[in-house]
Amino acid sequence: MYKSSSFITEIIYSKIMGEQLRRLSELKSPNTIYVTDLVSCTHKYHLRRRFPELTIVFEPSAVLGDLAHWGLEKILSERGVKTEVDVLKYVQLGNEIYLVKGRVDALDESRGVIIEVKTSKSALNLPREHHVRQLNFYLEITGFREGVLVYITPEKILEYEVLKQPLNIENEVIELLNNEHHPRYSWECGYCTYRKICPYFSQQKET
Repeated sequence: MYKSSSFITEIIYSKIMGEQLRRLSELKSPNTIYVTDLVSCTHKYHLRRRFPELTIVFEPSAVLGDLAHWGLEKILSERGVKTEVDVLKYVQLGNEIYLVKGRVDALDESRGVIIEVKTSKSALNLPREHHVRQLNFYLEITGFREGVLVYITPEKILEYEVLKQPLNIENEVIELLNNEHHPRYSWECGYCTYRKICPYFSQQKET
């Protein structure tokens, strides 16, 4: 006979939901751009500013990814590697100043390497293009020249070295503000929290 319990679930829920709720006001800011905005569907950024509450989720798959991140980051921090490092860059377009920001999973200053941790259900088709782009944005902002993508999957743990490629953040911001890529990748709509209110989702289904 087992008695149901929710003690640990409440701890996890409090941490994850607390972090999401704290970001709500920032999500509405028209001048705050996340690196993840620059590597995904541009219309998602515009919807996020208008409907930020729709970003709040508590799904077991996402929780599993968070726990894997925190576990590996703890191991790396015990070896002197900085973890969860905020990176920032200001971009001025006309009279407007935009803050491009992201959070690097780990930064190994002794080796000059940025480490990004990803979880995946499958080890096929890795590394993924949007993950490489995200890491390259971090390299551009920090001035580092090398990064490592770490994938944790049920089948394998894989690492890929990524060397910095030329990237013009100002042009990327302009494309985002002009809403030029919706979606950027064909698979995005199926995973998007905004698909029920997005005009481009219906167009994708009809084609």
